[in-house]
Amino acid sequence: MALILVQTEDFDTGAEIAALIAGRTDVGGIGCFVGTVRADKSTTGSSVTGMTLEHYPGMTERAISRIVQQAEERWPLLGCTVIHRVGPLRPGDNIVLVIAASSHRQAALDATAFLIDWLKTKAPFWKREDFATGEGAWVDAREEDDAAASRWST
Repeated sequence: MALILVQTEDFDTGAEIAALIAGRTDVGGIGCFVGTVRADKSTTGSSVTGMTLEHYPGMTERAISRIVQQAEERWPLLGCTVIHRVGPLRPGDNIVLVIAASSHRQAALDATAFLIDWLKTKAPFWKREDFATGEGAWVDAREEDDAAASRWST
């Protein structure tokens, strides 16, 4: 069972975990990752005051669904939630939530790491950072993200 949402609205991590495991007694481990907007310096050296995320509706959800399916094929997951926000966001706002539930902790943790690594590199999202100067710039793919995702290639 997987829940995949791309939305502008914020999410409640605790409520999403509770919904994922409601009524279940076979879940022994839950992996969770929450990504938020940082207010640090961008790669340009300017202070980030916000971020806008764009996506291609339909295509994005299908890409995330394929990533979730691959996680479900690799690990014995009992449930999975992926929520990714789009639109304008400010420092401290939630961007992405990944939850994986399994009978055992290692499967839940590994699946969570896999999901976020592949979301960063394979899901069609475009990020634009807004700066204190009033200017902005699209965020390029990072080699570190590609390297993290490559560990899951077999």
